Amino acid sequence: MTISKQILAMFQSVYLISFLLYFFIGAIAFFISWVLLKAYLQSKTKWMLIEQRKASAQHIIPLRLQAYERAILFIERINPSNMLLRLHVAGLSAAEMQKLILAEIRTEFQHNVTQQLYISESSWAVLKKIKDDTIILINGSFAQMNSDSNAGDFSRTILNKLASADNVYDAALHLIKKDISELF
Repeated sequence: MTISKQILAMFQSVYLISFLLYFFIGAIAFFISWVLLKAYLQSKTKWMLIEQRKASAQHIIPLRLQAYERAILFIERINPSNMLLRLHVAGLSAAEMQKLILAEIRTEFQHNVTQQLYISESSWAVLKKIKDDTIILINGSFAQMNSDSNAGDFSRTILNKLASADNVYDAALHLIKKDISELF
C-alpha cells in the first residue's frame, strides 16, 4: 500500500468517526429535547385539564344547587300538610280529592325528573321514595273512606296518619341538605 492510500484510508476513517460522533451527539440532543418536550406537553395538558374542570365547575355548581333547590321544593310541595292546604277546594268528594292529589304528585315529579342529572343518586332515590310513600299514604287513607266521604274527611284522615308516623319529609330534607353540604 502506498502512503497516499494510507493517508486516504486514514482520512476516510477520521470522516467516519467524525460522522458517527456527530450522529451520536445529534441523537443524544434529539432524545433530550424529546424528553423535555414530552414533559412540557404533559404538564401543559394537565394544566389545561385543571383549568377546564375549574371552568366547568363554575357552570355546573350553580346548576347542581338549583337542582337541589328544586328537590327541596318538591319535598315541600308533596308534603301532605302543605299540599292539602294548597289543593283544598270546598265541596269535593274524597275520590275527587284523591285524584287531584295524585295528579299533583305525578305532575310535580315529572316536572322535576330532569334534576336527577345534577343531584346525587342517593338524593334522587330519596325523592322517588318520598313520592312513592306519599302515594301509598294517600291511597291507604282513601281506602279507609266511606263512599260518601268528603274532601275534608279525607284530609283529616291523611293528616292523622301523617301525625302518627315519623316525619319522613323532614328526614328527606335533612338528607338533601347533607348532600348539598358535601358540595362545599
